[in-house]
Amino acid sequence: MTQAQSAPVGSAGKCPFMEQEGWDFTSPDLLEQGIPVKEFAELRKTAPVWWNAQQPGKGGGFHDGGYWVISKHADIREISKNNDDWETNANGVIMRFDDEMTQDQIDVTKALLINHDPPEHTRLRKLVSKAFTPKAVHGLEEKLDEAARKIVQQAADSGSGDFVHQVAVDLPLLAIADLLGVPEEDRTKLFDWSNSMMNADDPEFTADPQMASAEILGYGYNMAEARRKCPADDIVTTLVNADIDGQSLDEIEFGYFFILLTVAGNETTRNAISHGMNAFLEHPDQWELFKKERPATAVDEIVRWATPVNCFQRTAKRDTQIGGVDIKQGQRVGLFYGSANYDEDVFENPFEFDILRDPNPHVGFGGNGAHFCVGANLARMEINLMFNALADIVPDITRLEEPRRLRHGWINGVKELRVDYGNR
Repeated sequence: MTQAQSAPVGSAGKCPFMEQEGWDFTSPDLLEQGIPVKEFAELRKTAPVWWNAQQPGKGGGFHDGGYWVISKHADIREISKNNDDWETNANGVIMRFDDEMTQDQIDVTKALLINHDPPEHTRLRKLVSKAFTPKAVHGLEEKLDEAARKIVQQAADSGSGDFVHQVAVDLPLLAIADLLGVPEEDRTKLFDWSNSMMNADDPEFTADPQMASAEILGYGYNMAEARRKCPADDIVTTLVNADIDGQSLDEIEFGYFFILLTVAGNETTRNAISHGMNAFLEHPDQWELFKKERPATAVDEIVRWATPVNCFQRTAKRDTQIGGVDIKQGQRVGLFYGSANYDEDVFENPFEFDILRDPNPHVGFGGNGAHFCVGANLARMEINLMFNALADIVPDITRLEEPRRLRHGWINGVKELRVDYGNR
C-alpha cells in the first residue's frame, strides 16, 4: 500500500502524483524545477486539503509523518487570520529544514518573530513596525531611487552578465542594511551569511549554515553593544533600547530579530525582482506596456507571479476542520502561497502575466492576519524603483539563457539570470 493510499480520511483524489511514492511538495528537487503549478491546479479541483505523507527521515527535520497541503486561496486566508485554532510557535512557520537537524535545533528558531503568536507576536512586532510605516518608507525613496539607477547603469556598462548578482541583489541589501545601520563595508558579509543560512539544500552553497547563523548573531550582538554606548538613528538602536510594557528584549529575542530582518529583508525582494525581470522577458508585450505606461498595478502582479515564499505552515491547536476535512490537534498544515496565487476562483486567467491586473488580492506577502509581511511597503517601493530604472536605462534588455533556479524546500529563488543589457 502506498503512502498516498494510507493517507488520513479527506485526502482522496485522482491526481497521478498522489499515488507516487515519496512525493513531497516541500522537496527541494521539486521547487528547483519551478512552482508545481500543474499539480497545485489538480489539487485545487480534486483535493484542496490533501495529506502529504513524508517518509521516515525525509520530513525536513520533522518526524510527524507528514502535513496537510492547503492549496485554495480562501482556506489559506482563513487559517492565516484565525489565531484561535492555529498557531505558529508549536512548529514554527518554516516547513523544511535539513533532515539532519535535531528537534532542539529547530526549537531554537522559535525565537524568530515570525514564529510567535499573538499577543507575544503583537508585542514584539510593535518594535520594528515603526521603521516600515508608509511615512518611514517614503523617507527612503529618494536615496533608493538614486541607488537603483546607479546599480542598473553599472550593469548596463558591462554589456551583459548575471542579472541576479548585478542588479537584483544590491537594492534590497542596501535598504535593509541602511535601516539596520550596517556600514557599507560589511554588507557583502551579511549577504554571504544569509545566503549560506538559507540555501543549505543547494549543493552550490557549501558553507555551514549553522556557522553562518552564528556569524550573523555575533555581528548583531556587536552592533547592539556599540549602539548601547553610542545610539544612532537605526533599527538596532531602537531594539536595544526598546521598552514594551515595562519589558525589554532579551539577548536571544534581539539576536533573532536581527537575523530575521537581515535575511527576510533581502532574500524575498531579490527573488521578486529576478522573477519579475524573467517574466517581462518571457512576455515582451508586458515589458512594452510597462515601459510606456508604468502602471501602479505592475508591482503586485510581479509579486503574485514570483511568489518568493512558496509556503509557510501552521499547527492545529485543537481538532478542527478545513474545507470539510478533519484535522487533528498537533498536525501541521502547509499554506502554499504558490498555489493560492494561481487560484482560478480568485484570479481571472491566473496563468497570464498581466501587469494591469486589478484587483490583485495575492498572498505573496502572506495570507493577511498577524503575520502579514511587515516590510511589504518597502518591498513594493524597491520593486517599483528598480523596474522604473530598468525601463529607463536598459529598455532593450534581452535574456541570453534560461534562468538557473535555487534548489530549496520553500523559497522560490533564482540563482542566475544571464542577460544582454542592450546598451551598445
